[in-house]
Amino acid sequence: MNRRDFLSTAAATAAVTTSITTVSTTSTAAADAAAGGSAEYYELRRYHLRRGPRQRVFEDYLKNAWLPAMGRQGIGPIGVFHVMLGPESPSLYTLVPYKSLDQLGSVSRRLREDGEYLKAAEEAASAPAGDPVYQRVESSLFVAFSGMPKLEVPRQAAEGKARLFELRIYESHSRRANLKKIQMFNEGEIALFRRTGLTPVFFGEAMVGARLPNLTYMLVFDDLAARETAWRTFAGDPEWKRMSSAPGFTDPEIVTDISNVLLRPAGYSQV
Repeated sequence: MNRRDFLSTAAATAAVTTSITTVSTTSTAAADAAAGGSAEYYELRRYHLRRGPRQRVFEDYLKNAWLPAMGRQGIGPIGVFHVMLGPESPSLYTLVPYKSLDQLGSVSRRLREDGEYLKAAEEAASAPAGDPVYQRVESSLFVAFSGMPKLEVPRQAAEGKARLFELRIYESHSRRANLKKIQMFNEGEIALFRRTGLTPVFFGEAMVGARLPNLTYMLVFDDLAARETAWRTFAGDPEWKRMSSAPGFTDPEIVTDISNVLLRPAGYSQV
């Protein structure tokens, strides 16, 4: 990975905006966001790392170069997470909220024009091709649900306390089924989550990325014990049993696969 490639990683984000207009015409949530301007957009990146000293270099880049530069653009709060339990460790996730697609599309250019960022990123950017700071990166773009249009910083983060995150992906066999599940969340399941101790950070409808169509969301807990208690409470709730058995909204009808990853925040994460 040469210097230009590293500093232009965000260019991939900008490039996807060329397809957003087409995608959003088939998405009720995206159309609502475009019309009302209330819903955020989220970019979720997954960096595949290698064990060894390059991990420190990459995290120093995120902490000292990238996060401050994104803050100067008015972008945040940004989450940075290590995989606690999940495939292909070591890997690291970043979660970036954007107010608009215009803001998303300008990120790469503004980073290239930020002299302070370029200086702080030099060690990571100058890594030789045979010894990169990360192996590869995957990126997905989401629009927030109408039922939760903004990312919510966890109470634990605001208080500087330990926390555990769960990232969940629900895949569907068709766009119609995907929208049914989104409707289910917007019209009752998000509220039920909150009532039973499943505290959300964001809900996103996938616009660009892998395993489409899907929806993705993140929950936060104090620890593993709190997670187990909350999911047990949710599963046994009479309202959930009624909701999940309603014709047209059962899992076999609208969800083909559910995957999840447990994450720990980096010490410098803003979420």
